[in-house]
Amino acid sequence: MLSGIPLYLALLAAGVVALYGGAELLVAGAGRLALGIGLRAATVGVTVVAFATTAPELFVSTIGALNVSTDIGLGAVIGSNIANIGLVLGISALIKPLQVSSIVMRRHVPFMVFAAILLVALGANGTIGRLEGAVFLLVLAGFTGYLLYYVNADPAPMMDDPDAGDGISPRDVALVAGGLIALVAGSRWLVSGGTGLLSALGFSDLFIGLTVLALGTSLPELAASVVSAVRGETAFSIGNVVGSNIYNILAVLGIVALITPIEIASSTLRLELPFLIVFTVLLVAMMGYGRRLTRLDGAALVVGYGAFIYLLFPS
Repeated sequence: MLSGIPLYLALLAAGVVALYGGAELLVAGAGRLALGIGLRAATVGVTVVAFATTAPELFVSTIGALNVSTDIGLGAVIGSNIANIGLVLGISALIKPLQVSSIVMRRHVPFMVFAAILLVALGANGTIGRLEGAVFLLVLAGFTGYLLYYVNADPAPMMDDPDAGDGISPRDVALVAGGLIALVAGSRWLVSGGTGLLSALGFSDLFIGLTVLALGTSLPELAASVVSAVRGETAFSIGNVVGSNIYNILAVLGIVALITPIEIASSTLRLELPFLIVFTVLLVAMMGYGRRLTRLDGAALVVGYGAFIYLLFPS
């Protein structure tokens, strides 16, 4: 079994690269397509781009649930949401303090908290079945409708994207198609490499999802948020993570649960889900105090994420 480790590492690396590249292609192509048919730039940002950056989690969770176990999908979502808060926002805030817009606090953050609480409430009995999956998707539809209503009700910016309404470009269609192909291939490679590697070393499917796969699928958010922080566009870093965490729970787990019921281990109810709630509440408290995440906040988030990973290792 250990002789296959070099192959698993190669698959893991190829999967991470393909997922990152696929997400970048999908975001670029989907955003330009939506603008081309006349959607406003703000509408694209809170719908098309937010869902596109969640595509790695969706593909990895679905393929993992079908080919390995539902622990892979559940672990990838919980681990990705915790990584988004602890690692992505933590590192971004360390680079440059992040300003929190009042719109994000009023409209997006409450849904992020609600999605996390809903996951714990519906999963408290140890199973997320098709009914719970349908509830997640209904809430997602309500969230999307809520965003679209307020985006379209807000006054239009003086300078919108000059390419809006220019029509559909074959290049943008090719970007979307290429992104989807890369995501499918990358998901398969990441799941195969990650599960093979850690299974060979004796770790559980849930641990694999919470660590390697969660980190791999959080790369698009990490890259986008860090680059935004470096460029001084700090508001995007927070919006990116908040939107991703909402879609991870409502869209990814909703779709996976419709395909196959998700069993939740008692250990997950005792450790991982409470950690998700604590991280979410801590983030909201940090953002609410002074409407910014300072470097000290960023350091605390990174240390907290390190503690979470440490607690995952079997004693």
